[in-house]
Amino acid sequence: MAEIITDGSQKELKKHGSDEFPLLVSYEKLSGYKSGSFLWHWHPEIEITLVLDGQILYKVNQCTYHMKAGDILLGNANVLHAGFMEDMKDGKYVSITFLPKIIYGSYGSILRRKYVEPFLHNFSLPAVYIDYSQPWHEIFSEYVREIITLYEEKKEFYELDITGTLQKLWRCMLQNLPENLPYTEHSKLERNRMREIMDYLEHNYMNKIQMKDIAEKIHLCESECSRLFKRYMNVSLFTFLQEYRVERSLEFLLSSDNSIMEVAQKSGFTDSNYYAKVFSRVKGCSPQKYRKQNIREDM
Repeated sequence: MAEIITDGSQKELKKHGSDEFPLLVSYEKLSGYKSGSFLWHWHPEIEITLVLDGQILYKVNQCTYHMKAGDILLGNANVLHAGFMEDMKDGKYVSITFLPKIIYGSYGSILRRKYVEPFLHNFSLPAVYIDYSQPWHEIFSEYVREIITLYEEKKEFYELDITGTLQKLWRCMLQNLPENLPYTEHSKLERNRMREIMDYLEHNYMNKIQMKDIAEKIHLCESECSRLFKRYMNVSLFTFLQEYRVERSLEFLLSSDNSIMEVAQKSGFTDSNYYAKVFSRVKGCSPQKYRKQNIREDM
């Protein structure tokens, strides 16, 4: 089973491509991960996700996207993101992950300053969703599929061809973004604090967590810590923690004969009835039903 490996700041440690050509095309499915989802992480690469089959509940910072087959999401560099099953249905997808420098070349280039950096540093643009609601989405989709084909075939000059197509894709996106889109700069300090919070939750979700513990870790008062999380994730920290615990519980629920009480305790819930209530709200069914359906489907 696959697993997202991260460091202490929730940065994914997986290498995407090589130093010579930092781009990777990979085929994935949600059921290939231990919990049936890829949990919160970030990386300096931009990631383009094309859903091939099924559906994905894709979250990027404070935004949520209900992706279906054919939909595409371009996730900005350095954003926290995660993907979950929706209605217990698997999602198969292909991912194109690349460092922005493929587009602009040298650090001092006008391409970086004029066309790439403004996008990367705009917090109001955590992702661009391609759902074919606009005419240019079809063109964007064609570029995405062309990149995948070029990468798969690896014919002579394929790196050059991919770079050219990627630049055309980027131009297509930039020229079609709304002109009145607000520009909001990233706060490096706040972004790092958010990553510290996510790292703390990942390593302590099974224990009792109080806001004061998190606030002390990131050197903020409790009220500002709460506001920071709500501002980035568009949900309260407490609500997020309950949903995160449910996602982490899936591994225990599906890979063992643990009782529901044992699964609840391992996931940070002290009460199995409350666990079942939160689970039903998040997943749309009871833990027992989820276990029964998914174990049967895996046979």
